[in-house]
Amino acid sequence: MNSAGGPASASSLSAGRRARELAGSVGGPVVDVLVVGLGATGAGAALDAAARGLDVVAVDAHDLAFGTSRFSSKLIHGGLRYLASGRLGVARESAVERGVLMERTAPHLVAAQPFVLPLTPLVSRGQAALARAGFRAGDTLRLAARTARATLPPPRRLSAVETLHLAPALRRDGLRGGLLSWDGRLTDDARLVTALARTAAGRGARILTRVRALELTSTGARVRDELTGEEGGIRARAVINASGVWAGGLVDGVRIRPSRGTHLVLRPESLGPLTAGLHIPVPGESDRFVLVLPQDDGRVYVGLTDEPVDGDIPDVPGAPETDIGFLLDVLCSVLHAPVRRADVAGAFAGLRPLLDTAAHSGTAPRTADLSRRHAVLTSSEGVVTVVGGKLTTYRRMAEDAVDTAVRVRGLRAGPSPTASLPLVGAAPPHVLARLPAPRRLVRRYGTEAPAVHALGARDARLGEPVLPGYPVTGAELLWSLRHEGALDEEDVLDRRTRIGLVPADRATALDAVREIVDGALSQGG
Repeated sequence: MNSAGGPASASSLSAGRRARELAGSVGGPVVDVLVVGLGATGAGAALDAAARGLDVVAVDAHDLAFGTSRFSSKLIHGGLRYLASGRLGVARESAVERGVLMERTAPHLVAAQPFVLPLTPLVSRGQAALARAGFRAGDTLRLAARTARATLPPPRRLSAVETLHLAPALRRDGLRGGLLSWDGRLTDDARLVTALARTAAGRGARILTRVRALELTSTGARVRDELTGEEGGIRARAVINASGVWAGGLVDGVRIRPSRGTHLVLRPESLGPLTAGLHIPVPGESDRFVLVLPQDDGRVYVGLTDEPVDGDIPDVPGAPETDIGFLLDVLCSVLHAPVRRADVAGAFAGLRPLLDTAAHSGTAPRTADLSRRHAVLTSSEGVVTVVGGKLTTYRRMAEDAVDTAVRVRGLRAGPSPTASLPLVGAAPPHVLARLPAPRRLVRRYGTEAPAVHALGARDARLGEPVLPGYPVTGAELLWSLRHEGALDEEDVLDRRTRIGLVPADRATALDAVREIVDGALSQGG
């Protein structure tokens, strides 16, 4: 049994299941809800609707977490930045949703992450006092959200010795100490989306990747199977457009102003041992930081930017050199030894789907100043679109979108149960701690970690890493094909694992990954 309340097969996604459910959906009976987009919000909406007992089909032109949801900072944050700018409602919503994920729905995927703000000569005593007050206010938000102290420890002042112990790469000259704070961090944002989609599937939702919505109406969509090119229709009583930065291309009147957030990927040796992440103040900005984010796989992410994106929206945005240079400049302002451009092993950029509230006003504020509050819009035809928001608040966004669809389209459904519905793999920490599997697998698969580990134990080849020096094993790749909806090597390299974030690693692992993928698909997944 999995923690979503059913046998593993009920939540498992595979190529065979996709083919069967696609055949039954296109040209089939009318369903209650069609969701377009399978990022965090779309997968969350599919789960929300299915958990209310509605008949759900969810489609995506590409893969689970193909867009913005896999390019985040992996933070589940309590809204401190929004508190600093006076957006109390957004801040409290973030703090509440952080607690939901950490304590109820996904404690295997979200853990407390310590951060140090180093008090260098570039940080004045006034700025330090303001930051310290902000961290205390953030702890008050934690209390207001009823998140336990055991889940998120309190902020405190650090001595210079303590600061250097947590981050030895910092410059020692003039270091006055640091400020320690805590927030939530995902093991992997794409894994959260996968867990959402699988939990929805366990509740009966049909999760269909590689199915592009060509046209939306209030009664369904014309779709195309991107694997075969065949077109057809899916009929629905309600349609939810959760396609993120592409939402405006499907529904008239939705104006999105994308904002690019770029991250660098560094190898472990670039910064040495890091027990904590870093908050590095951006010069000239009162509430903006560059974040240094150590990952469970040993890599380190450095991000992020907030730059407007004009013109056509690419499927996968690039990370421009101007963003890379900016991040390196801020990072090096606090380091003993510089990180150079040649040390950057990879980079990625995600596009935030911000609602353009100034579309008709003639003004164009910085994307950094646009509200991160989400919006649920209903077209004149009755298509419901959800945009804006943040990864942390995906569940609330999904709930609001389904609430609107239920109301506008007259569906019979009760309130959302998702604030207390564990995702696939979820269990209390004391249960996770006793699982007979490596801790790294438990952090990624929760209660399913022993089954993943057993695949490698039964076949020594599957128990070995597919990339020298990187922890992902062949067993994890096989699991992603049998149970997590991966259809090809790109799904495996770029979403189910994060090998593909470093181009050199991707190229090295490709043959081994392709062999496992071809073998699994030839046996029917």
